[in-house]
Amino acid sequence: MELLAKGQRLPLAGVLAGSTLQIGLSAQGLALDFACFGLDGGGKLSDERYMTFFNQPRTPCGGVEIRAVPGDAAGFAFDLGRLPATVERIVIAASVDGAGNMAQIREGQLRLLDGGREIARFPFVGADFARETAVMLGELYRKGGEWRFMAVGQGFDGGLDALVRHFGADVAAPAASAPAPSTPSAAELAKVSLAKRVEREAPQLVNLVKQAGASLQQVGLSEHRAKVCLCLDISGSMGKLYRDGLVQKFAERILALGCQFDDDGEIDVFLFGKNVHQPVPMSLANCTTYVKQAITHHPLEGDTLYGRAMQAIRAFYFPDAAGGERLKPLAAALPVYVMFVTDGGTSDKSLTEKQLRWASHEPIFWQFMGIGAGRKSSNKLLAAFADSDFPFLEKLDDLGGRYIDNANFFSVSAPDEHSDAQLYALLMNEYPGWLTLARSKGLLS
Repeated sequence: MELLAKGQRLPLAGVLAGSTLQIGLSAQGLALDFACFGLDGGGKLSDERYMTFFNQPRTPCGGVEIRAVPGDAAGFAFDLGRLPATVERIVIAASVDGAGNMAQIREGQLRLLDGGREIARFPFVGADFARETAVMLGELYRKGGEWRFMAVGQGFDGGLDALVRHFGADVAAPAASAPAPSTPSAAELAKVSLAKRVEREAPQLVNLVKQAGASLQQVGLSEHRAKVCLCLDISGSMGKLYRDGLVQKFAERILALGCQFDDDGEIDVFLFGKNVHQPVPMSLANCTTYVKQAITHHPLEGDTLYGRAMQAIRAFYFPDAAGGERLKPLAAALPVYVMFVTDGGTSDKSLTEKQLRWASHEPIFWQFMGIGAGRKSSNKLLAAFADSDFPFLEKLDDLGGRYIDNANFFSVSAPDEHSDAQLYALLMNEYPGWLTLARSKGLLS
């Protein structure tokens, strides 16, 4: 039996005998109601019938149903093979039944069982929460065609009704009197000021910034602050993507995310091929022609070196280690979110793996995105028969020997394959869980 910490992930393929799973739930000191939400790729209920709770005990497909688990106060049974492809995530949540808040829990647990055999346990106590009246305890999610579980433990204000609204369903709300006016906080004033700057300096980004904000709100990060870094492959095979303006449009989408994570209206940029370059930051003032200007000053190069790019980024944000070995946790007030874009493999795999392991001790999250087929494989025959266009990036996603899991990977056929909402959902797929784990491991102060 494995004991799970907040943010920890567990692949189910290696521990389940089949596709069925039971989850038992209990908490002492507070009466709770439990519910499951079957969500689509955008983080919304794929169908309101996929909210499983006391008034709706079974999904239409039979993939989720309320079922007693011996030794626990409540339980759910899952037949993951029955769930439609539209259900990509299942969030297991709890809300206070009556008065009280989550801080009153003396001790609680979520248990994963296979035919009565306990395979993992996620314990939680009231000290893990504040005065929230609901909590997202765990999540089952698809990755690479397989199901995984993540221990979440994230408090949520507003109870069950707020959770239902958060996941996109309608709740009949009682009439309420208008709230009393309040004095805006410094953070709120900064966001208003930035919104006006976007309208004035980069009006083409207004809708993007709003969509990024809506997507962050869906995952509980509307008030989150972070530094954002865009790392772009400038090797020769990327040429058409640059000429067609697809990299420019993608960079603008990341700048919009940066405008939500910070109020300075800019993101840091690194370019890499054979060498690594750091042009001036991309900002509201220079974003319209930013990529064209960057490529003019730093023309496309031969070779692709992930490791050297990662080393330069780490040295920039955490100069004490100069991009070298780090074996102890480093805490910082703000995390760094790196959007790492490439269209092929790297020539420095060993250094790349070292960089990712060393960086796992730092408050930096690596979101890798592979574009198109892995055209840069040195062995075309092996590339043609590989299980993935980006086997090395997939390896990095599950790399062993790290302090915490600090990376995620997905691939696209082109940078504009997904809508803005779909892209931001992909970018936030694992980041919220990493934040929780990074805090628990002392990487964020």
